[in-house]
Amino acid sequence: MKDTLPEETPYWARLEATVRELMTGYGYREIRIPILESTELFSRSIGKVTDIVEKEMYTFTDRNGDSLTLRPEATAGIVRACMEHGLLHNQTQRLWYIGPMFRHEKPQKGRYRQFHQIDVEAFGMEGPDIDAELILLTARLWQRLGLQDLRLELNSLGSSEDRAAYRERLVGYFQEHYEILDEDSRRRLTSNPLRILDSKTPEMQAMIRAAPLLLDHLDDASRRHFEGLQARLSRAGIQYRINPYVVRGLDYYNRTVFEWVTDRLGAQGTVCGGGRYDGLVAQLGGKPAPGVGFAMGMERLLALLAQQDRIQQELDAYLVMLGEAAEHHGQVLTEQLRDRLPALRLECHCGGGSLKSQMKRADRVGARFALILGEREVNESVIGVKDLRSGADQRQLPQSELAGWLASGLPHLG
Repeated sequence: MKDTLPEETPYWARLEATVRELMTGYGYREIRIPILESTELFSRSIGKVTDIVEKEMYTFTDRNGDSLTLRPEATAGIVRACMEHGLLHNQTQRLWYIGPMFRHEKPQKGRYRQFHQIDVEAFGMEGPDIDAELILLTARLWQRLGLQDLRLELNSLGSSEDRAAYRERLVGYFQEHYEILDEDSRRRLTSNPLRILDSKTPEMQAMIRAAPLLLDHLDDASRRHFEGLQARLSRAGIQYRINPYVVRGLDYYNRTVFEWVTDRLGAQGTVCGGGRYDGLVAQLGGKPAPGVGFAMGMERLLALLAQQDRIQQELDAYLVMLGEAAEHHGQVLTEQLRDRLPALRLECHCGGGSLKSQMKRADRVGARFALILGEREVNESVIGVKDLRSGADQRQLPQSELAGWLASGLPHLG
């Protein structure tokens, strides 16, 4: 887990603001869910034999003897909230959420035990049109953020019947190559053999690439759904690659699964992933309702943003004050400026000090202008203005004209 320092927060703020604006533009409404949930919610939804449930969840027993878990992902909690509050009864929903998740994984670049996700879910729509909308939405987010070199990979996991038939054939194939399987894969052979396809063990790659493909075992309805998605993406100009080894790490997926990946982050190349989970609502005890969604890791997106774009958190002005009279008058003056110019980024010096030390502070924090106020300036109702970036000579202005002068020189204040 890590702290987010002031130098980093402008990137977070930009990402959050861009996401909020985009979601509103597509008609998605924000939902907020608890960080703590019943452990059973995740074991029933994610799957008891997944790595998340078996190895990675932060689970504890509270004072009432209930087993609680810090949420490792958001979809299950959103489905639970929708069921409890009647949001899925004879209606469609487009929802989004942003916040921290928790998994006890090995920390590395782009992966932390507390991490943050943007989560988007749509309920009540079973066709490929909503799958395509979600992918188009993510593509537009990359565009607005200016992110490049992201690739879309698609697969279909078919229906539960498709997977059952495929699972039997896949288990037979892996048993023929049992001696090549690593320990995790041998354990998954009887619990979740599709996850073996996602293994990164180098010695297993050739064997995995020769395994039977689920895409060759889809029923007609699943095949039409997948073809419909591809047709929509192609018409929209979205480039993609069909990757039969994209299976995602959660048991509840069916039909469409997808990932956006990059080569710019080393081993942690997936920045967004999701797909359909048409059986999850019923699995958690609700009336069956189709669902589809995705999650994207904010830390990984922020790492991409930091690579290509340095955001400056600059101040418009820094108020330098010399003497007790200037300190009393200066605080009143700054509040009057903020009343006139709500977008003004102005820091008011506190703690005393010489003119030289205060000017150094103004320069160090990146202020455009130093506003200088001493006893004479207070008595004459003027103020000194020094442009710290251009090197122009200091000038004096009547205090009554300062707000208008700043607004004319700083476009974002207009």
